Amino acid sequence: MPEQILVVEDDTTIRLTLRDVLEKQGYGVDLAEDGAQGLERFRAGSYALTMLDLRLPDMYGLEVLRALRETDAEALVVVMTAYPEVRTAVDCVKAGAYDYLNKPFELDDLKEIVRRALETRRLRLEVERLRMAAPQAGSIEGMVGASPAFFAMVEVTRRIAAASRVPVLIRGESGTGKERVAQAIHNLSPRAAGPWVTLNCSALAEGLLESEMFGHERGAFTDAKAAKRGLLELADGGTLFLDEIGDLSLALQPKLLRAIETQAFRRVGGQKELTVDVRFVAATNRDLDAMVKAGSFREDLYYRLNVGSIDVPPLRARRADILPLARHFLLEAGRMMGIHEPRLDAAAHALLENYAWPGNVRELRNVMERALILSGGTPISVQHLPREVAASTAPQAPAADQDGLAVPPLAEIEKRHIRRALEHCRGNKTQAAKLLGITRLTLRTKIADYGWTEFLGSAE
Repeated sequence: MPEQILVVEDDTTIRLTLRDVLEKQGYGVDLAEDGAQGLERFRAGSYALTMLDLRLPDMYGLEVLRALRETDAEALVVVMTAYPEVRTAVDCVKAGAYDYLNKPFELDDLKEIVRRALETRRLRLEVERLRMAAPQAGSIEGMVGASPAFFAMVEVTRRIAAASRVPVLIRGESGTGKERVAQAIHNLSPRAAGPWVTLNCSALAEGLLESEMFGHERGAFTDAKAAKRGLLELADGGTLFLDEIGDLSLALQPKLLRAIETQAFRRVGGQKELTVDVRFVAATNRDLDAMVKAGSFREDLYYRLNVGSIDVPPLRARRADILPLARHFLLEAGRMMGIHEPRLDAAAHALLENYAWPGNVRELRNVMERALILSGGTPISVQHLPREVAASTAPQAPAADQDGLAVPPLAEIEKRHIRRALEHCRGNKTQAAKLLGITRLTLRTKIADYGWTEFLGSAE
């Protein structure tokens, strides 16, 4: 979509000449004949730059300039006048004008000042995106794992990343690394050069969250003293990551659904419809299937987000990843602490692998960093691990009944029963879940826990 320029000029010849020249440069141009019309169009539209004549029939250009800046504190305005004076130029700059153009002007001078102004705007937007998004460096190559479940997740992530317009829903327990998977989807997609913007749906109250996502116009609410671009606008051309999507209020869910389906939205308090090109990636640790049934999450939004579905298995379901991750975190922490080649002794290996890790990868990182601090650079042993990790033991062998026959634990019986149901339904998870009397999400979690990669890839 071309950048839009508003020309406020009462001289018909100059006004039409500016339109022709700027349109040939590839810009969209709107025209206004006086100050009132210019302000009306500016407030109703979205302009990258305003070309403003100082001598207008209904009001002085400085008044218009101040009104433009009150409406949008970031408005870029180039002032034009046939009566150049140093004091006038100073007054315009003080009022917030980007630059000053004397009439009559050369077309090359006009093109250059417009080019510089719009380049300034692009740089401002990029700085704002970087400040608000604070993206983390990382890609799929930066993720560590060696288990079949990990490699299956990586393969699904790569395939989904390539479909750059498909919405994605990432599910997994807290601490499993859902945001890192989301970042990998962005990095591996054709949108990698575009912005990566994140929004935590549980971090703000409903009203603030709507303003943060969609932006707001000046005067939309008490503290809205100037217009503000929302994260959707900042993510244009890139990816918007919606963390904790299960916490999004029911009132905002239909607005998000419309934005996903149409790539269009309105700022809070605005009338003009804005369009963007954004990929939506959402993550949750909640059971959205159950929430849909309970009426706390819209079914249509759930299915729209769930076009690309990635389940991040808990760490206990990929025990082969525990030691590679532990070594990776130790190396990272060692570099920060100035400790070269930090090591785990053999006694710590089994304890780490046998612990259930309820906090998943995040907990493992914290344990490794703490252990390295306590060890002071010596090999990390049992004494450096938290009590709950040090107390972990290997799984017990099946108990025997009074006749000496092995009796499998209840968990093992459940595991066998689930596998029989899957095999009976030929891997169809929807049918198997119905047969077992559990939700499809619960079944998928069980499959990941057991490391049955042959059932992870099927779409049913």
